[in-house]
Amino acid sequence: MNTTTRKILYWSPRVLCMLFAIFLSMFALDVFSEGYSFGETIFALIMHLIPTLTIIIMLVLSWRWEGIGAILFIGLPLFYLIMSKWESWIISGPLFVVGVLFLMNWIYSVKLKT
Repeated sequence: MNTTTRKILYWSPRVLCMLFAIFLSMFALDVFSEGYSFGETIFALIMHLIPTLTIIIMLVLSWRWEGIGAILFIGLPLFYLIMSKWESWIISGPLFVVGVLFLMNWIYSVKLKT
């Protein structure tokens, strides 16, 4: 595998995960149009950003340990699909793709070490 392919394989799950976190955090912006007081708006914003914070924590763990990232980013969307009765592919699909990319990166890095 050449250097360009290795870099793409390394960076693609990380960049896609950051883009997905930005996409997910955009859903929190609807709290500003609800007419809440300042305190209620801050509380609602924090509550809406919990999924984004979860994704960011998963990314931080995955940045160093791709195997953990593969498990987390494949397991979380499967859990979410089961909980939503297999109806929410818009949220689960990109996370699953990120998990597969972390898995490929992890397998490749293990092969390089042996």
